[in-house]
Parts: sequence; C-alpha cells; structure tokens
Amino acid sequence: MTKFQHKLWGYELSYPDNWTHKTIEDSDGFAANPEALTPNYAGPDLGHLLVRGEWNGSRQPIETLWGQHVGKLAVMLGAKNIGAAPWQMGGASGFEVEIVLPKRSTKRLWAGILARGTTLLHFMVLHHKEERDRFEPLATQIISSLRFIEHADDIATNQAGLPLPPNYTPIDPNKALPDITDPEYWQAYDGNSGIGALQTFYLREARVHGWEITEYVPFPSESELDFARLKLQKEGRTATLGILPSDEEIPTAKIAIKYG
Repeated sequence: MTKFQHKLWGYELSYPDNWTHKTIEDSDGFAANPEALTPNYAGPDLGHLLVRGEWNGSRQPIETLWGQHVGKLAVMLGAKNIGAAPWQMGGASGFEVEIVLPKRSTKRLWAGILARGTTLLHFMVLHHKEERDRFEPLATQIISSLRFIEHADDIATNQAGLPLPPNYTPIDPNKALPDITDPEYWQAYDGNSGIGALQTFYLREARVHGWEITEYVPFPSESELDFARLKLQKEGRTATLGILPSDEEIPTAKIAIKYG
C-alpha cells in the first residue's frame, strides 16, 4: 500500500500500489485507471474516490453542512431519495449515504462527510454498477485507513524556523502587501493553496515547530481584518503571520510575515 498524506488538511490514507493519485482542483483523486480521474470520463474502469478538504472555522453544525452538500448533489445529478446515516471514521464524525441516481444511469454514487474540529472532509465514490464487486472493497479499504496526523512529514522551514507549506516560494513582500513601507522587516511567500487549508496547516505546524500562538484571528470572522492573522513567539522572538486571500477565480492565498 502507498501512503498519501495531505500536509495542509492534516490527514493520510493508504491506497493500493497499482492505483493512481491525482490532485484535481481542490480535491484528491484515487483510481486504478488513471483515465477515471479525467473530466467527463465514462468508459470502463470508471471507479474512483475523491476527497476534498474544507475549512469550517465558524464550526457550523455538521447536520447543516451535510444538508447543504447533499442538496447541491441532488440538483446537480438529478438524484432522489437522499437521506443520511451516521458515520464515524478516523476519530471524526459525520454522515454517509448511497445516492439513488436516475434509473437510466449505469453508475453508483456514494458520498460522505466527516468533521473534526475546523476541518471537514468530503468523500465521493463513483463507479459503474457492474464494477461494484471488485471496486467497492478496495474503496472501503482506502477510506477505512483514514487517520488525522499530529504533524506532517518533511516540512521545510525558513531561516527563522517557521514552517512553510508545500510548494510555497519567496516573493517580494510588496507583491503580498503593496502598502508596506518597511519591506526589509518582512518576508512573503506565494503558492497555490487556499486560505482555509493554510490556517489548518499553521494552527497545527506552528506549535509542532516550537512556536507559541499568542493571538489568532481567523478568516472569515467578525473582525475587520480581511485576512487571517497569527501572532507567534519562540525563544524571545516574535512574528506576525498574515494569510492573505486572493480575489482570483481559483482562490489561493499568500503568506506575509513580519518579525518583531
């Protein structure tokens, strides 16, 4: 089995060595047939599993979030008889359901949602009905391997010892905050992750790397700030870390750090 670890959302799964993993926008896909992870594929060996992380900083009730989720699925897929069964996995709780698709469909769809703290994980399994006997046990095995991690493997740090999210690279601080007047006291980084995933990452990894979080303002919140802010200290050194959302069509976030 191959281990997959999501270093931002803080979970890991194990999938068969002969399967493929692929990141698809904000989801992670797993399939025996790589073509099954391409848009609109409907051929043989369709079976695949998708997992998507979501930020729930306001800690909305899982019942409300589940209702919203399955409602959207019903409209999108023309499904009916969508109910819910309680579901627990990996120390998280939520709901699962097999969604009844229109009779003309050759496919079977299962969906689930799990909540743990401010993290939501959405699951979707899709396969042809005729593939169920050979695909479902493998998909169940993968989902059953879910666990939430205390810290991510192989996390890089900057010169100050602050952890850096995967694939985040240094940029000119003025590209993150155009109005700063003292860029020599700042560092900034850019990458391709959303602000919710980055908040999850820093709330976990900052402490793991020895930083105390002395103040945290989430985003979104009732604060006037239009970004997330963490104030940190370690061995007499202080840092203010901002996670700045973009207004792009595919929302990502920049990181800006000022040292005290």
